[in-house]
Amino acid sequence: MAKESKLLEGEYELKGEYHKHLDKKWRYYPIYMQKMRYVKNILDNLPKKAKIIDLGCGEGVLVEEYKNRGYNVIGLDNSYSSKYVMKGDITKLKFDNGTFDLVLSLDVLEHLSFEQQEKAVAEMHRILKKNGKAIISIPNLAHFASRISFLFLGKLLRTSKIERHIGDRPVSEYTSLFKKNKLKIVKRKGLFPTYPIISLLTYFFPDRSLWMHKLYDIAFAYPNFCFLNIFILKKK
Repeated sequence: MAKESKLLEGEYELKGEYHKHLDKKWRYYPIYMQKMRYVKNILDNLPKKAKIIDLGCGEGVLVEEYKNRGYNVIGLDNSYSSKYVMKGDITKLKFDNGTFDLVLSLDVLEHLSFEQQEKAVAEMHRILKKNGKAIISIPNLAHFASRISFLFLGKLLRTSKIERHIGDRPVSEYTSLFKKNKLKIVKRKGLFPTYPIISLLTYFFPDRSLWMHKLYDIAFAYPNFCFLNIFILKKK
């Protein structure tokens, strides 16, 4: 059997296929697991004939799983390609207008400049069918711990290094971007409110704090205070 051809660039060239081989000591492990759990619950309730694209999908973890389960899904990434993922630029999509029922973009926009974010969201709107939906997850620069840091130290806590998250911004600016591009917010879910206890446990013991994330994400996850926001959007 021929070996699958893959292209790994950028962080995948440096880190390898780290989403496929999760390190439970990874600081973002519990947040990632909660995000995937939430998104999978939505996908599981979609008809398999629905046309889905996962933009900026990295190694295509969701694409591979749902493709093998019979779903009509494709993946696209600018730094990775494989049997399940085609190489492509999210700001210049080569698909016709109104092609897809669902667009996924999970933790992608923050890696783009503000100008590129505008183009990417406009492209998502363009390729969606009328009344099609998008699921977009984005880190929030104005999470709770960041607000406290700014209050006392005059410094926001970035969601990652500036060279990695060049488009880092408060979540309210993303909501304005969606509305500008005629994507109606149907639902907004917050994950990981960065309150002191859970933040410390996540930093030092990510593999042991998953149970606390499940609790906090149900009871205390006011989206504006959360590290991650997941939007369900509908094309107007």
